[in-house]
Amino acid sequence: MKVGVTLPSFRDDSRAVAAAAEAEALGLDGVFVFDHLWPIGHPDRPALSAPPLLGAVAAVTRRVTLGPLVARVGLVPDEVLVGALLTLHALAPGRVVAALGTGDAKSAPENRAYGLPYGRAGARRAQLAGCARALQQAGLPVWVGGGSAATVELARDLHATVNLWEAEPAAVGALAGHGDVTWGGPVPGEAPAVAERLAELAAAGASWAVCAWPASLPTIAEAAAAVR
Repeated sequence: MKVGVTLPSFRDDSRAVAAAAEAEALGLDGVFVFDHLWPIGHPDRPALSAPPLLGAVAAVTRRVTLGPLVARVGLVPDEVLVGALLTLHALAPGRVVAALGTGDAKSAPENRAYGLPYGRAGARRAQLAGCARALQQAGLPVWVGGGSAATVELARDLHATVNLWEAEPAAVGALAGHGDVTWGGPVPGEAPAVAERLAELAAAGASWAVCAWPASLPTIAEAAAAVR
């Protein structure tokens, strides 16, 4: 199982870029960026835009996998979303994961605050499917945020990876027998506890564990090394 982290993008400085370089130096496998206009529930707080941040990360790293977690359809036209990920692929060939999501009720206020359409769930899934197929045709691996049974079914129809957020290992295991599953979410603070959680996810069949931004990158790296 590969281990990555989300970068600290809910701020207005370059800490996320430095963190990506540090994660690579520590031997972690990937770095990922949330795609939000603000932290959920906190419109007064900053959030760096995912595409330019990922471009900067591509420029300062050489090995780690990188991508959004997840890029939400509907924030920009589908063609712009696909183009941004293809541009990132050109900057970091072979290192980009195109993780896509439909958004949910928690993210809807971001769209509405800027006058962006927020279509019905079925329409958003159709958008995601179109984007996913275009990216797959270009050779990018696609992850689909599995927030509902319908999006999990869509991921399977697309032969894409299902990405679960904050799921229990049992939920990972239930899906892993039917196709590739990755996991993302917070982990405990101490290295032994992190290693235990990572070991549970690996045993359940997750191909990736993406830890939500940690207090200590060395702690995540130490735990990852203990599991490998």
